[in-house]
Amino acid sequence: MKLTCRWIVVIVVLGGLLHAAEVPFAQVQKALEKPAAHPRLLWPAGAEEQIRNRIAADPAAKAIFEQIRSQADALLEQPPIERVQIGRRLLDKSRTCIKRVLTLSFMYRMTGQEVYFQRAEKEMLAAAAFSDWNPSHFLDVAEMTAALAIGYDWLYDKLPPASRESIPRAIVDKGLVPSLETKDDLSNLQSIKKSIEKRMNTWWVTSTNNWNQVCNGGMTLGALAVLEEESQLAAQIVHRAINSIPRAMGEYNPDGAYPEGPGYWVYGTSYNILLIDALNTALKTDFGLSEHKGFKKTGDYFVQMTGPTGLFFNYADCGQRGRDIYPEIVWFSKHYSRPDWLWGEKPAMEGYRTSGGQGMSGGSRFLPMTLIWMGQNEPVKPETLCWKGDGNNPVAVLRTGWEDESLYVAIKGGRPSVNHGHMDIGSFVLDVDGVRWALDLGSQDYNRIEQMGISLFNMRQDSQRWQIMRYTNLWHNTLAVDEQLQKVEGFAPITEFVPDQPESRVVVDMSRVYAGQLNTAMRSVQISADRTTWIHDRVEAADKDCTVRWNMVTPADVEIQSSGTALLKKDGKTLYFAVRVLNVPAMDIPLKIWSTEPKSKLDEPNRGTRILGFEIPLKAGQMMDFCVTMTPLADGQKEFPPGKYQPAPWPEKKK
Repeated sequence: MKLTCRWIVVIVVLGGLLHAAEVPFAQVQKALEKPAAHPRLLWPAGAEEQIRNRIAADPAAKAIFEQIRSQADALLEQPPIERVQIGRRLLDKSRTCIKRVLTLSFMYRMTGQEVYFQRAEKEMLAAAAFSDWNPSHFLDVAEMTAALAIGYDWLYDKLPPASRESIPRAIVDKGLVPSLETKDDLSNLQSIKKSIEKRMNTWWVTSTNNWNQVCNGGMTLGALAVLEEESQLAAQIVHRAINSIPRAMGEYNPDGAYPEGPGYWVYGTSYNILLIDALNTALKTDFGLSEHKGFKKTGDYFVQMTGPTGLFFNYADCGQRGRDIYPEIVWFSKHYSRPDWLWGEKPAMEGYRTSGGQGMSGGSRFLPMTLIWMGQNEPVKPETLCWKGDGNNPVAVLRTGWEDESLYVAIKGGRPSVNHGHMDIGSFVLDVDGVRWALDLGSQDYNRIEQMGISLFNMRQDSQRWQIMRYTNLWHNTLAVDEQLQKVEGFAPITEFVPDQPESRVVVDMSRVYAGQLNTAMRSVQISADRTTWIHDRVEAADKDCTVRWNMVTPADVEIQSSGTALLKKDGKTLYFAVRVLNVPAMDIPLKIWSTEPKSKLDEPNRGTRILGFEIPLKAGQMMDFCVTMTPLADGQKEFPPGKYQPAPWPEKKK
């Protein structure tokens, strides 16, 4: 079957990309000359037997397979998706489609049972019949294209002629073509309007965030799936992708930290992996993409972003973490031979192994890829306890061990204006004794806020985004000066990192994030062998009197005592909290509790949480050093002597 081309010359969107291309078009064309036969995306023909052997040998793999089977069986009687848009997004339907098609196609290839094939074909035909895949929000197009590309490729030999006609036509007409700019006749205003609309839909080509990864990933899967039908178009798409996606991959530099947080790491990185893996299985080359410096290291970031409680350091727009395996880190572990990167997945693997999958969420739409990407290695405890990731949103982790009761504190610098960023500069989370004592409230439902007319992704200082309390420094574990917001363009670097045990330390210079409010704002986090966490702040007022507020959001019950101390209690554990001013030892610091009840209709409930903190009054130009210590108490213990803590000298500021 040959689809009809409706264009003569396809050009790469946004001409500025052309001069940055590192892989010549001719090289891409040559690589595409002899692709692998279908199925060639991610899971070549014959690889089913390896999974069957793994299922027979490993109870965890068997339980994951049964979870996938259960999900596939539940889909058999459900109607296929319909084109129901939620606000400006069709993304929910695109994600539903890819989960269904991947699950059903996987089960057909593993079992040969006709019912799974028929239901997968039905799902793809329903999506192919949509009027469009909502190109105004191109993530929707990318994920829908990926869904049909994988299903078409995996089921290619089984599909009847009519489906072999309609499914690839939809991939081209509703997926690939809307991602490109054609050589239009711009002689009239209507043509100009269409050209502008296309540019609006494809801005992601030159972006550096998760959109670049997801959209390039979806388009590449689509192009490789219809390679025989549309060889010239496929070459253009692949050429564009491998020269565009390094822009986003550069965000992992230098250490693997992902600026948008671990939640969006999962999203953006998943499609980055799909792109790389599909190139390798279809063309036997990924054009060097998997060798990018920071990308090769990002498994360190992901494993370090999970605390002993199993929860993420969920900064930016990020949830806490689901109780399941993340297929993305399974790929990294196998591809780079790093079984230590699987350590955070060990509880989920054990959960599958011991319970047969009962109680596991099975929530990832890419769950079948876990079995496809799974290697022979068992999780190995990482050797590195403390870790730092520099970049556009630097983060650092200090921990005493990898066991459940270990102390774990993670802190971030950066700037609020990064994609999906919050005013969380200097914010931290704290785990000890299996309890998360200091937490991040996370993100909110995008559509709900957008339906109120809020420009949610405007990151300017005066944006409506900062009317949402969860996004501001007032509800993060950091500082606020006279109830003012952090400066969105200010950048806070990590200026010192000492990973040596037992007194590991990290320093963040937040001064530019409080420009005009404070002349100096430095935060040091240190841990000690007795599992005490020290949060040491140095602040210097600007040219007027002010009040500095110190916040910590906690799910614990708080019992405030005298002299700046409190007992925090949760899950039968107790944490001793104390504050003192280092350069004014006799100064009394009353502790306060602030509510996290919604301030307006924009705020979602934050049940079971509160803010513990205090306020420090400063005269114009006054400098003050104050320190919070948090120590887990043994049963029956009611206080912890502060000891003779002497903070290390502050590193000199770079001019």
